Amino acid sequence: MRKFFVAAMLSAAICATAGERIMKKVFVAAMDCEADAVAAHFDDRRESVIFGRRVIEGKIGNEETAVIVSGIGKCNAAAATQCALSSLGAQILINAGVAGGLRQDMRVADIYEVKAAVQYDFDLTQLNGTPMGTLNEYKTPELPLATTGKYPDVILGTGDRFNDNENDYRLLVETFAAGLCDMEGGAVAHVALRAGKPCFMLKCISDVYGSGSTVEQYSKNLSHALKILSAAIPGYFSAVQSCRL
Repeated sequence: MRKFFVAAMLSAAICATAGERIMKKVFVAAMDCEADAVAAHFDDRRESVIFGRRVIEGKIGNEETAVIVSGIGKCNAAAATQCALSSLGAQILINAGVAGGLRQDMRVADIYEVKAAVQYDFDLTQLNGTPMGTLNEYKTPELPLATTGKYPDVILGTGDRFNDNENDYRLLVETFAAGLCDMEGGAVAHVALRAGKPCFMLKCISDVYGSGSTVEQYSKNLSHALKILSAAIPGYFSAVQSCRL
């Protein structure tokens, strides 16, 4: 596996006891149902629309927070992440949602953190001679993320497609050593890294490659995965609060 330790140092989190100044944390979720799973724990809840995107604001404990609904796909995710930074004043980003599992030891409703994301459908190999997935402004594909240590961490592969394609699966697993896949996380990580803001990712598995149609699994398991994800939000938010960045 390629090493990305130097880049990781730019956004790595060292978890410790709180006592630091509060940095506003904003969630980015692809779908309304994921945002509702997060906002179920908000007090003083209020809703608005910013640049056509649903925003739910409120408090977890005594801390103000918000979740913005991006819509599905990398372009949507990037735009919503920039809204979180520019319009909602996010200083720390948290991407929370469901994802597909790529390892046979993974199970539906398992929860993982993401230590790095790659955009597996981005290809400048012929132009730049850089490895598959490497964005033009970087030298390696991996976009490092902050983690709390509360859950096992994996690499996330992001692309603008949802399918059971074996070639995509082999690319994700063999080239990028990815354990999860989705359609938004890599774009959230990209915007966060360019902005110099810490970004955490919490993913709950809705389907596992090799266990039947991922579309059928997703449709069957989404509600259950969202319940598990929602139950994890307060503890995860607390874990992020305890990270000295």
